[in-house]
Amino acid sequence: MTDAEKAYLDTLVANARAAQAEFETYPQEKVDAACRAVCKAVYDNAEMLAHMAVDETRMGRYDSKIAKCRNKSKTVWLGMKGKKSRGIIEWDEETQIAKVAKPIGVIGSVAPTTNPVITLMHNSACAMKAGNALIICPHPRAKGVGVKTVELMNAALDELGMPKNLIQIIPEPSMGLSAGLMSAVDLCICTGGPGMVKAAYSSGRPAIGVGQGNVQVMVDRDVDLKEVVEMVITGRTFDNGVLCTCEQNMIVPREKRAEVIEYAKEAGAFVIDDEADAEALREAMFPGGVLNKNVVGASPAAIGKMAGLDVPEDARVLLCRTKGIAYDDVLAKEKLCPVLALFEYDKWEDAVEIARANLNMEGAGHSCVIHSNTKEHIEYVPTRVNVSRYGVNQVGGTALGGAMDNGLNPTTTLGCGTWGGNSISENIYYHNLMNVSRISYRIKGKKLPTDEEIWA
Repeated sequence: MTDAEKAYLDTLVANARAAQAEFETYPQEKVDAACRAVCKAVYDNAEMLAHMAVDETRMGRYDSKIAKCRNKSKTVWLGMKGKKSRGIIEWDEETQIAKVAKPIGVIGSVAPTTNPVITLMHNSACAMKAGNALIICPHPRAKGVGVKTVELMNAALDELGMPKNLIQIIPEPSMGLSAGLMSAVDLCICTGGPGMVKAAYSSGRPAIGVGQGNVQVMVDRDVDLKEVVEMVITGRTFDNGVLCTCEQNMIVPREKRAEVIEYAKEAGAFVIDDEADAEALREAMFPGGVLNKNVVGASPAAIGKMAGLDVPEDARVLLCRTKGIAYDDVLAKEKLCPVLALFEYDKWEDAVEIARANLNMEGAGHSCVIHSNTKEHIEYVPTRVNVSRYGVNQVGGTALGGAMDNGLNPTTTLGCGTWGGNSISENIYYHNLMNVSRISYRIKGKKLPTDEEIWA
């Protein structure tokens, strides 16, 4: 980081501290009004921001990004609406403990190119809900839409008379500014690749990072197969598959493989069941075993063209055969595009082992999806597969990050626990961005056990 960059960051942080010092004195209702305002700003401008994001990043789909802007802004606000986050937030009569929410101060947010709008909205609302100020470093490939998003959120805050500089963004991001921000703030949320997350954890300041996704989908024999195939393809193709929550690999009963393929074709899949074509796809997508950045967020037809395959323009997804699990086939990795790998199993335990092996190679700690109506099968999965969230009979791409019809925190940053090299194993939300102090009262009249009772 240059001296000029350091001086610039020092100014941003000083401005943020001044804004936060005033904001933390505000009562709950004014804090909530600010949170609602930034969410509503994105909701109201969803179409414009979605088009800007696709045009600038050259990733994803307009319709999916519009849906993301609208749905995530609604779920983020609804999840915190009416929840206490300032002052005493909880009282436990039994332990005589009162929990007091306290701001952290200035939060940093290093944002990804895959979610250049909703990450900014989510982190802004969550930071402010806990009484903090936020400084955002967008991805260089998404800085234009990032700046516009912050302008809209700040305009909404100005109408409420909120402090200036409560949300700030670095309009010309660089590696130096990104690294400098991590060490200049009180806590940094890093939503990006493994290298960026490692840098955040090495910054000398507290950090919340994410792990890599590679969502495995286990399909049981007792489900409506046609319905499940449509759900999996819907998740795999949402925003052209750039989300870490999107389904990656579908593991199906061996005897139902042909049926799955037929249902997939009916749902708009282009099926690659010839090994030579599958190998061409592997070489195009993973040259040297590393994901080709040009396939990220690309359409099935565009990916097919890279592989020399004649894929129709209206194909929704590429469904491809595999030749082995985990390290035996690069298609078992996270793909970040509308390509779905197909695996087969004989026993349910085998399906779970396939998922476990693929995740141990890439995506440990993130998520998996289970399509089953057998409780014993569902509850067997967590005994073998270490992830932070198990979505049951849901569309992973749109549900694992929190949805109105499940209980997961609405988020754009999914912790993967120590399995994924992270400090938390939940969907990051406003409660992760506050300090919680405890007022402890003596429990009057509490009968103390004897030593004999303690050690009995």
